[in-house]
Amino acid sequence: MSQTLVIEIGRKALLVTIQVAAPMLLLGMLAGLIVSIFQATTQIQEQTLSFIPKILAVLVALMVFGPWVLNVLLDFVGELFINIPSYIG
Repeated sequence: MSQTLVIEIGRKALLVTIQVAAPMLLLGMLAGLIVSIFQATTQIQEQTLSFIPKILAVLVALMVFGPWVLNVLLDFVGELFINIPSYIG
């Protein structure tokens, strides 16, 4: 296995990781922003108030994007397994 092949596999793995994590992170960040705006306008400074909406947003994102995430991961792993003979030889 050449050095460029290892770098290419690592690059693809990082891209898949970013693709898979992005929906959950973006919805969690959006929920945090909305709660922050709400806290700033109402002057409620309760720190625990922001955790529940973020957790719910990430859970909703997992339910909505779960099948897509699974397909992306299965495609990546399937491609790795199919190409094992070319990686060794």
